[in-house]
Amino acid sequence: MRIYVINRLGKINQGGINLLNRLKTIKIGKKIKLHMIKTDKFKTNLVSVYFQRPLVKEEVTKNALLSMVLPRGTKSYISSKEISKALEGLYGAFIGCDVAKKGERNIIQFRMQLVNDKYVEDKEVFIKGMQILNEFIHDPYLVDGCFKKDYVDQEKENLIKKIEGRKNDKMKYSYERCIEEMCKNENYSLYEYGSIEDLKNISNESLYEHYKKIIHSTPIDICVVGDFDEKEMESLIAKKLNFKQEGVISVEREKIECIPDDVKIIEDEMDINQGKLNLGYRTNIPFESELYYPLLVYSNIFGGGPNSKLFKNVREKESLCYYIFSRVEKFKSLMLIGSGIEFNNYDKTVSLIKQQMEEMNSGNFSNEDIESAKNSIITSIRSMTDSPYMLADFYFSQAISNNEDTLDEMIKKIRTVDKEQIITAGKSIKLDTIYFLKGKGEVR
Repeated sequence: MRIYVINRLGKINQGGINLLNRLKTIKIGKKIKLHMIKTDKFKTNLVSVYFQRPLVKEEVTKNALLSMVLPRGTKSYISSKEISKALEGLYGAFIGCDVAKKGERNIIQFRMQLVNDKYVEDKEVFIKGMQILNEFIHDPYLVDGCFKKDYVDQEKENLIKKIEGRKNDKMKYSYERCIEEMCKNENYSLYEYGSIEDLKNISNESLYEHYKKIIHSTPIDICVVGDFDEKEMESLIAKKLNFKQEGVISVEREKIECIPDDVKIIEDEMDINQGKLNLGYRTNIPFESELYYPLLVYSNIFGGGPNSKLFKNVREKESLCYYIFSRVEKFKSLMLIGSGIEFNNYDKTVSLIKQQMEEMNSGNFSNEDIESAKNSIITSIRSMTDSPYMLADFYFSQAISNNEDTLDEMIKKIRTVDKEQIITAGKSIKLDTIYFLKGKGEVR
């Protein structure tokens, strides 16, 4: 059964050039949706296959390890070297697998990018590529009926290094730690690559059992970005990617309503020269709300760049930080402030951030601030058309949000946001957690 859901045009004007992107979404299985994003901007076709799993402690580490083991070999290409050789024969095609966190969804993502057949002599590059991608997903290399032990052991070591390596990027690490403390009793606190503790208990046999469990029971979205015939593409994807689904699970929408009783103050110590201060807020504005776009504009005026309140007042005027920014976590309805400060500037910086938020909520920002924020957001939206990966990810995010807005429609909604809506959005924002990563032995 095929159900036509969307057949829409998104027209993005960029530097005087109109880029026409056609989106068509159809159902090709029980819980399999194919999203075809037709554009002539790229000389490649990208196929991204997204498996949606619930973000839960029992699975997150296994999913991360699985995304590292599957690229090691398939039934026909028993090593990563052989896979690379096959891809070289397809004009340097790319294939990969990774995991991501979108709200409380754990996404296992397979990607394959190939040169468009129309630009090369071999007119079956796409067909051959889909055969490899299908095997990559459905026919991994097995020894004695399960994953090769050496491959699993090696990737466990690599995953340990990845998890331990989180601390190398102090800005990102402190941001994620703030979220972990803020959402301590919620699945959103889980790191998408899992934990070393859980990794120790995974064997090649148990990982393969997990793979068998999820391969047929998972909702799937397939995003194709490129220049192609839609009917031909639909037929090729349906024939070449052999998904057989049974007992498919439902991944539930995360809960976002939360009014904090008091502000949690968390401090960690590390051997660093610059403090990392993060403030986590509950916005209580779901992405379905009419206030979601006003929230984006609010966040941008507040801390979205060099024209923002925080940048001009905390960084430039008072010289209290090296960097400062505000970011909205769409699926969990959070807003986070991240900054790098001298250890002894903690109290002043926290006080000034709170003061600037009071200014925002009192409406002390200009029409110029609003227009600057809107233009900044719109520029970011338009930049998605520069990458097939970003386009695929955008439309997948829209799909799991049950949002049919194209990029162009999103821009139109941003443009209509007014000051009253921005102030209303701001009044829903409540401080939940202050997280400070400071130097060892430092007293603030």
